[in-house]
Amino acid sequence: MSDHDSRGITAPQGFRAAGLHCGIKKPGLLDLALVVSERSGPIAGVFTKNQVVAAPVILDRLHLRRGVGRAILVNSGNANACTGRQGMAAAQKTAALVARALRIPIHEVFIGSTGVIGRVLPVGRIVTALPALFKSLSSRGGANAARAILTTDLKPKSVVRRKRINGCPVTIGGMAKGSGMIHPNMATMLGYLTTDAAITRTALQRALTDAVNESFNCISVDGDTSTNDTVLCLANGMAGNRPIKEGTRAFHQFVQLLTEACRPLALAICQDGEGVTKIVKIEVTGAKSRFEAKKVAQAIGTSNLVKTALFGEDANWGRVMAAIGRAGVTLKPAKISVSFGGIPMVRKGVGLGLGAERRIAKVFHRKEFTITVGLGQGRHQAHLWTTDLSYDYVRINASYRS
Repeated sequence: MSDHDSRGITAPQGFRAAGLHCGIKKPGLLDLALVVSERSGPIAGVFTKNQVVAAPVILDRLHLRRGVGRAILVNSGNANACTGRQGMAAAQKTAALVARALRIPIHEVFIGSTGVIGRVLPVGRIVTALPALFKSLSSRGGANAARAILTTDLKPKSVVRRKRINGCPVTIGGMAKGSGMIHPNMATMLGYLTTDAAITRTALQRALTDAVNESFNCISVDGDTSTNDTVLCLANGMAGNRPIKEGTRAFHQFVQLLTEACRPLALAICQDGEGVTKIVKIEVTGAKSRFEAKKVAQAIGTSNLVKTALFGEDANWGRVMAAIGRAGVTLKPAKISVSFGGIPMVRKGVGLGLGAERRIAKVFHRKEFTITVGLGQGRHQAHLWTTDLSYDYVRINASYRS
């Protein structure tokens, strides 16, 4: 996933990172990460649409108004959500200490937390660990940082992508965490991206929004949107390219590059979803609008009956038809077509018989395949990656706090 570069978030010029154990999680597990740029630069962000939000989200939204960033501090093992004034004070204190150490304004520091909701953040442990964290900062520290932000994830997720823009090599690095509480309602988890591109603040925000809509907002594991969901992208301009502005060819190239970085991170979250055994892409075509195409894709991808059929390898295509019908968009059933792994099963709203069902049954044994739905009503389309719903998902979440 990393273009044979294990540095991930530190692959772009001028970025260092570190990850260590500060005592929030069990001994031996990394739980505190820091990413620092040599230079301050524009930063963009997208956050959860959940109305119950964690203290770091409140703080980051406030800091993002200034649009300049230099450092990102993330802890795992504790969400610092639903913790009131005490939680907000903890987020502000850690941000202030990082700002003081770097001799920068506090609004250039961004905070992230992930873990159990409702528990007081042991801020003293973070404060005690900060000197060692700063000492550990390295251009090779991306791997440890990616490990330090994990919760129920089975493995770290990092990426590197490169492209020449305006004649200059531009690099994007990234890391993400996510396994449960994954649903396309921005941002579905924690994701952090860095780039050495020179780009305006408004162009970076637009680029991140576009890239997220084609990646992190196209995955669903369980239909839940967390209190802490955040995606940030920090640029420092050290690639030396002419500053990228909206509407230019360079901007479109950058959006493509950023999307190419976000998409494998999003898919890695699906693949690492709690108890997941299958990844299925839902493609909806022929819709009257992209919005309606997305609604149909989400209805299928979040249906527990569809997801349990995927886990049981039961070619119950009727569940897909039922999900299409309840998606909340106006349909003409006689125009609907559905195929599984490229094998047609429904044409003009009618099943193609037991022979077709036997053929798609073989598709259900695959670890990854595509369900394609044609609505026959327009030219718009959308896609969503979903997962199956297994016994292990229930087991993991039934005992999450124990």
